[in-house]
Amino acid sequence: LVDPSTSPSDVVFTGESPLDPSITMFFRAVICALALGVATAFTAPTRSAWTMSTNDLYQGSVATQTAVPGYGGALSRGCMRETAESTILVQGGSLRTWSYRSPLVEQVQVVLSTEGRPLDADIELWHGPDNTPCKMRVYVENGQLRPFSAVIDTPRGPNTVAIRNIGQIEFPFAADVYANDVEDPSEECIASSATIQGGALRTYPFDTLVDSVEVLLKTDGRPLNARIELLQGPNNNKEVIELYTEDGFDRPFFCILETPGSGNVVRIVNTAPVEFPMTAAVVPHSINENMGAGAVLGGDVVLGGDMAW
Repeated sequence: LVDPSTSPSDVVFTGESPLDPSITMFFRAVICALALGVATAFTAPTRSAWTMSTNDLYQGSVATQTAVPGYGGALSRGCMRETAESTILVQGGSLRTWSYRSPLVEQVQVVLSTEGRPLDADIELWHGPDNTPCKMRVYVENGQLRPFSAVIDTPRGPNTVAIRNIGQIEFPFAADVYANDVEDPSEECIASSATIQGGALRTYPFDTLVDSVEVLLKTDGRPLNARIELLQGPNNNKEVIELYTEDGFDRPFFCILETPGSGNVVRIVNTAPVEFPMTAAVVPHSINENMGAGAVLGGDVVLGGDMAW
């Protein structure tokens, strides 16, 4: 102990600390912590130029996905609306999802297009973990001339629509999924349904005036397995859709096929066994009245019609 009357300069240590080593270590840690707090208290937090937050990444992806040059024209054909602001560019081999948590969303429309290149995609509807009640494989020879448009029923949300570009990286496509202003089948389409037994097929030829057709497939509650083909010429597939739905009554399939040119035939194949029949309806959706306006007798040849006679 040190005498209180002794000045600090007269105190001499003999090599042994008057305090306990653990206490000395504690005081040193406290002093270092205080010094570090004072040094950083008046320094504003900064981010380096290469560091981005999650919000920055989201805003950047939206900014790059809203403008999709070369795809807007295809989306405005026929029943398609102008969706340039909500269209997302899906690169080859990548996956994009659209989630709808509200049970009020009972239908969504999927629109896919390209700038003239082939389109090859997988579309799935996810309803709960490991549950895919609807899925389809879509191939289109020219996604600008024949954009893909289909309506997927999404009862009892939440639901997620997953679109995967299974083509190569050289074949991107534009995708849009929306729940407002969804196309519905016409009364003529609903009234003209015909039964197709399991393993059977039916063809529907169309005139040159028909620009697009409606396709409606459903069952009485059994699974739906079908193959939809758009042919132009002998065995020349312009568009192919391979479809599976676990309940064709609860989740019927409806799509609109673009049919430009002449010689278009829609072929519906029931790929399920004979125990699983389905009903199909294929009717014209839009008609081009000016298709044969320039036909001259002995001049232009018009296939599938007699407008020059």
